[in-house]
Amino acid sequence: MLSESARPVVKATLSLVAGHIEEIAARFYAHMFAAHPELRDGLFNRGNQRAGSQPKALAGAVAVFASALLADPPQLPDRLLTRIAHKHASLGLRPDQYEIVRDHLMWAIGDVLGDAVTPAVAAAWEEVYWLMAYALIHQERGLYSARGVTAERVWRRWRVASKVRETDDVVLFVMRRMDDRSVRTSLPGQYVSVLVRMPDGIRQPRQFSLVRADDGEHRYFAVKRTPGGEVSNLLHDDIQPGDELTMSVPYGDVVLDDAGRPVVFASAGIGVAPMAGMVSHLVAAGSHLDVTVLHADGEESAFPLRRQIVDDLAHLPKSHLYLWYENGPESDLPADGVFEGTMDLSHVDLPEDALYYLCGPLPFLQSVRSALIGRGVVPADIQYEVFGPDLWQADRE
Repeated sequence: MLSESARPVVKATLSLVAGHIEEIAARFYAHMFAAHPELRDGLFNRGNQRAGSQPKALAGAVAVFASALLADPPQLPDRLLTRIAHKHASLGLRPDQYEIVRDHLMWAIGDVLGDAVTPAVAAAWEEVYWLMAYALIHQERGLYSARGVTAERVWRRWRVASKVRETDDVVLFVMRRMDDRSVRTSLPGQYVSVLVRMPDGIRQPRQFSLVRADDGEHRYFAVKRTPGGEVSNLLHDDIQPGDELTMSVPYGDVVLDDAGRPVVFASAGIGVAPMAGMVSHLVAAGSHLDVTVLHADGEESAFPLRRQIVDDLAHLPKSHLYLWYENGPESDLPADGVFEGTMDLSHVDLPEDALYYLCGPLPFLQSVRSALIGRGVVPADIQYEVFGPDLWQADRE
């Protein structure tokens, strides 16, 4: 909770800071990397830095957090913090690194806002920063403890057992453990960070959803080739069976709820990956839940993991599959319905009292979530996963 001295200062300057927060974030990253180039190695996704999505995500998170401190002082934006904490834990972020972030973020605020940053304003916004940082540090400490690791021991070497081509641009990686240490069980829907050394020697992390339930020996994740994506192209073209990769223990806050309610999975493109993982866990658990899978793609040949999903649904006695293909409704899969065009929920009778899980491009997420809310689904029953920084932050609602 903000102190009595800081609250009026933050309230008076929130619009000023929020109006310049993207520029502040951009200056912050440039200044920090100039002073600490070692942080570029293994911690930050430079593709997101180049695209500007990482600075925008940081800016949005700070603005949302400060607004929440003013609007509802006792209640922190837990969903926002939890999503960030899981991503940080999957990268092995350490508490002492928050000091570095503080130094360069406060510098950037002063650099952008100039004389408007009086000592009182600087002190108030530093208080905002540390409230957010300590909340994250606390969550991350709990996440490390729950996995029985420290920040330094998040990473582990795995061997590529096989690569399976799912579509023209998606490859399934089957990873096998290389030592006798136990494999930390993933929760349905979680991801791992994969750390890849690039040709220039810099290690780049990327997160990939686990697409199958654990068997104690293997991890399974799918990689879609991204035009211009340095990591996805290297994984597709250069990494072969027998090679080694560094992976984190599993993290991720969008996980299957065990409330026993019907579940609906809605995905587009490679967004099907965490859904496949959840369905696989349901099969492994011998579930009798009512399960509905909704998927949209360009055409059936572009639908990743389709055979795995169909095989898994055959083991779930109360399951349904509905498909939307933009290039025509042709399908050889045993679906309950196949439609042409983008996903249209008016074609589907949704189960009562269901929990919903969404993953796909942002316009898809926005469209499906709005349609669900329009049909009376409460936002709290809708979870969504995004690949990359969450620029939407719909959970703040």
